[in-house]
Amino acid sequence: MQTELTAAPHLKEEQLRSEEIYRGRILDITRDTVLLENGAEATREVVHHPGGACVVPLTEDGQVLMVRQFRYPHRQVTLEIPAGKLEYGENPLECAVRELKEEVGGEADHLEPLGALLPTPAYDEEVIYMYLARQISSRKAQSLDEDEFLDVIRMPLDEAVQMVMDDRIRDAKTQIALLKTAFLLEHGQNTAT
Repeated sequence: MQTELTAAPHLKEEQLRSEEIYRGRILDITRDTVLLENGAEATREVVHHPGGACVVPLTEDGQVLMVRQFRYPHRQVTLEIPAGKLEYGENPLECAVRELKEEVGGEADHLEPLGALLPTPAYDEEVIYMYLARQISSRKAQSLDEDEFLDVIRMPLDEAVQMVMDDRIRDAKTQIALLKTAFLLEHGQNTAT
């Protein structure tokens, strides 16, 4: 659904050619030639990624289950909500349920959609789908991938939100999902559909 802000049929680029320049396990990259609205051609390098899903696991006493892990590209430990990559064609809700189980050993009867985000729309087609999980049950052991190492951290939602505001949580999906969760809970609104 396009809003008045995004409905602009004159703003478009038509792909003329596409050349694959990298094929990887997580992403692919193409160099595309596009026709601009003024008739000129331009080059666009595009990262192709199947997308992902993330989930805010919120306990009945207002605690958020988060994960602390080392992120190689930034050479630092980050604090994030559970998340994972979609398989091509996978339902984002199924991915969120899987990541909740794998990363924090939790299950929820129902996950509420918080919407979707475009992390880097200038060069990446990735979409991340956000969910809120309430009434977390059956805390079991993590079921991590063999190359995945992380700690589960439990903290009050308001403390996590303050960490976002203090620039101590810098992961975009975590920032957005936590802030949306806090806003919705504070204002007693339903989540996005």
